[in-house]
Amino acid sequence: MASEDVKTSESAVSTIVNLAEEAKLAREGVRAQSYAFSICKSLFAGGVAGAVSRTAVAPLERLKILLQVQNPHNIKYNGTMQGLKYIWRTEGFRGMFKGNGTNCARIVPNSAIKFFSYEHASKRILHLYQQQTGNEDAELTPLLRLGAGAFAGIMGMSATYPMDMVRGRLTVQTDKSPYRYRGILHALSTVLREEGPRALYKGWVPSVIGVIPYAGLNFGVYESLKAWLIKTKPYGLVSDDSELSVPTKLACGAAAGTVGQTVAYPLDVIRRRMQMLGWNNAASVVTGDGRSKVQLEYTGMIDVFRKTVRHEGFGALYKGLIPNSVKVVPSIAIAFVTYETLKDIMGVEIKISD
Repeated sequence: MASEDVKTSESAVSTIVNLAEEAKLAREGVRAQSYAFSICKSLFAGGVAGAVSRTAVAPLERLKILLQVQNPHNIKYNGTMQGLKYIWRTEGFRGMFKGNGTNCARIVPNSAIKFFSYEHASKRILHLYQQQTGNEDAELTPLLRLGAGAFAGIMGMSATYPMDMVRGRLTVQTDKSPYRYRGILHALSTVLREEGPRALYKGWVPSVIGVIPYAGLNFGVYESLKAWLIKTKPYGLVSDDSELSVPTKLACGAAAGTVGQTVAYPLDVIRRRMQMLGWNNAASVVTGDGRSKVQLEYTGMIDVFRKTVRHEGFGALYKGLIPNSVKVVPSIAIAFVTYETLKDIMGVEIKISD
């Protein structure tokens, strides 16, 4: 009798243990599904933020690239207003948005990866920082935010760099170009066939060097300004529930964009010029016209810097800065606000486990 009771008790305990394990597995499965769904929502929010922000400033983006790569002996675009009027007069409305389709095809995955990488990296870094300091209430320092932003920028840029390379070429060609790429896929296949796979990564090194301060400062300045405003609540800019208004977030994004692009801009000029290397029958804006048809050749990043300064002066490293400044301030601001708004609507929260 006693032995039967013991067996019954063991069976009951075994059943309880099995049920507990099944419940644990079920919770882990739900948690994994929730985490995967959160990742998808974060990527979606980042992608939409990138597409909206870039389309809003597409004409200025195109003008910036034209100013960066045009032949110094045959100037066609001379300033922001003159450049925009020239594009409108010679190419019409479609010319203002030339290359924007390629840019959106690139920026959607770029922005999605970048925003998600920043969310994940900043939370992981914060978790490690809190463990190291032994303070569960510790917050990220501006330097740690800059590091997370730099990591996010490198991840997003590297994953989509071939698209950026062909986008640069599609953007500068006009109806009068000797040979025209018909679209993204045609440009990719032509570059692969004529110049080889390595050509798709021309200018990658200066891009990496430039994206570290650019993306790092964008995220670092934006998040630090937000944290400072929420903590100090100056001039009534923060509501009672510690929420920033959309105009305040736009201002934070604008400040972040201004700082980031000014520091990293010369490297952007260098990478654009490197992307034009090896382009047979290049657009006339690169080669020049008539007697002034002289295309500079470069052997690498340092050579681009040296020849640009020698032939055009130090100011050439900031060609296109004005339209880029006009563009990047609303672009970065719109991107941050769009991302955060979509995140709030969809309830995105990425949790980092131990």
